[in-house]
Amino acid sequence: MTVWTPHLSPSVWPPARPWPRHRLWWLLPALTLAVLASGCASRSLRPGAGASEVGIASYYSDRHHGRKTASGELFDRHGMSAAHRTLPFGTRVRVQHLQNGREVTVRINDRGPFVKGRIIDLSHRAAEKLDMIDSGVARVRVTPLD
Repeated sequence: MTVWTPHLSPSVWPPARPWPRHRLWWLLPALTLAVLASGCASRSLRPGAGASEVGIASYYSDRHHGRKTASGELFDRHGMSAAHRTLPFGTRVRVQHLQNGREVTVRINDRGPFVKGRIIDLSHRAAEKLDMIDSGVARVRVTPLD
């Protein structure tokens, strides 16, 4: 007569091994978090760092005139202001048009631009001074001043 033994039953033999087999299983979540954090880290400008950023600038449409910005103040198309994704509100930046060499100084008072590839949105007056009204966009260098 054969005695059934659970440790020899095909349904439980061989015993299931915990995943993964190696001792460094805890490293996978830590590595995943490190990769995600490095991808989310800001690589943008910081005031006073002396670094500059080169990219495409655009300017606000006139329909935003008089509306609230992210800083809470009203947008004035005749003022010298701009929107940047990461610089603190109130930061003054120099914007240089790389094609014609013209420069303006603007104050960051809003967030944006939210169009891929653009680094700053300027007020209408700042765009006029840079001579970019006809083209709508321009390649610029943005340098924080304070």
